Amino acid sequence: MAEPPRGSRDSDPLDRAPLDRETGRRLARALEEIVGHRIVRIHDSVLKVMLFQFMRGLAFGLGTVIGASILVSVLVAVLARIEFVPLLGDLAGRVIEQIEEAQGQPPP
Repeated sequence: MAEPPRGSRDSDPLDRAPLDRETGRRLARALEEIVGHRIVRIHDSVLKVMLFQFMRGLAFGLGTVIGASILVSVLVAVLARIEFVPLLGDLAGRVIEQIEEAQGQPPP
């Protein structure tokens, strides 16, 4: 039998390897174990996948909003305390005024 040319699809050594019974049993056990995993059971229908991805997106969005809110509030608090540096103090004062105006409070 002639050797197939290199680069062809038929040159995969697994195609030529015999499949004995023990290898088949191990393969069957591995497939059963994979099918038994929770993630495979969750993704067994399109509706479940869509619901899972929707919930994942909601959690990601909520986490992003909460994280950004905390980061901005910490940044504004730090900037408010840096009034001794003229440029940053003026900037922090304007940021605080804008926030207070947006909340409906008159600036001090």
